Amino acid sequence: MSVFRSLVRPLLFQMDPEAAHGLSIKVLSSGLHPSARPDRDPRLARKLFGLDFANPLGIAAGLDKNAEVPDALLALGFGFVEVGTITPRAQPGNPKPRMFRLVEDHGVINRLGFNNEGHALARRRLEARRSRGGIVGVNIGANKDATDRVADYVAGIVGFADLASYFTVNVSSPNTPGLRDLQARGALDELLERVLAARDGKARRVPVLLKIAPDMDEAGLADVAEVALARKIDGVIVSNTTISRPKLVDAASAKEAGGLSGRPLFRLSTIQLARFRKLVGPDLPLIGVGGIESAETAFAKIAAGADLVQMYTGFVYGGPGLPAAMLSGLSRLLDRRGLPSIADAVGIETEKWAAETP
Repeated sequence: MSVFRSLVRPLLFQMDPEAAHGLSIKVLSSGLHPSARPDRDPRLARKLFGLDFANPLGIAAGLDKNAEVPDALLALGFGFVEVGTITPRAQPGNPKPRMFRLVEDHGVINRLGFNNEGHALARRRLEARRSRGGIVGVNIGANKDATDRVADYVAGIVGFADLASYFTVNVSSPNTPGLRDLQARGALDELLERVLAARDGKARRVPVLLKIAPDMDEAGLADVAEVALARKIDGVIVSNTTISRPKLVDAASAKEAGGLSGRPLFRLSTIQLARFRKLVGPDLPLIGVGGIESAETAFAKIAAGADLVQMYTGFVYGGPGLPAAMLSGLSRLLDRRGLPSIADAVGIETEKWAAETP
């Protein structure tokens, strides 16, 4: 990690953020990256929605949009990888520039707009790795110009039902106009009804998760919780990027439109996670995302109510050695807290976080 931070990261950060991301994907796909798979600590394992997770640390959607490097990411120590967001047809996304680093804030603003190569190419890549194992979820979305957005989500279920370890229904990106409207109670209920019907029509029952925004008010969060429970989805991911702008050092970049991720998102997303946990109770699996960059922030998210956690921006700043370091750190935190397993940490600070002010 010290080599990455002192030598590699400064070089990458001289590049345009999107170009640096593309180079990182090429390095991962080349096999030239170090394999940092850590010693497995059985106390970190979780079994959720029928899947056996070696550890609770995952990589969020957005890094591997086109399912190019899931195995390379798993080799770094991640317990699971989520590819996408993938739309039925390839689309270029929003005009460039559309990614902005906030280095002093350890954050990123992006307005990519579901740029990806479409279902067909991602499917071929996932078929090619079918025998390799590992938990690889597929994050599905709708094309910007879709006349029936729900049909695009259904197409994602149908298109990857034999390959996905789980699905994430992404209705929370701020960068596709109108997409977050699908979080409204009636629209969300219709979406989940059709998506789950498509899933249940397949021979293989794949877990379906919902990814929500951190910017909902109390009533909106309650509506999502009620629909999620009524439709009996398998889990919820809290949260996507935020359109809010907490106090930032990089005031100039803060003016850019798009979703903010990384360290500045940690507090808001963790509070919303805890509040959502209170709404849905202890049994619905939740994945916490937003500002995770260390064992301590991952543990805080779990204590707030997450069963699993995902990172992306923290990985950009921390580098390929970070996952293994974080897993070692989580093991030490269990020792320090006197907890027999990471599952015993879930929700131990929900009340504390839910009472905080964003």
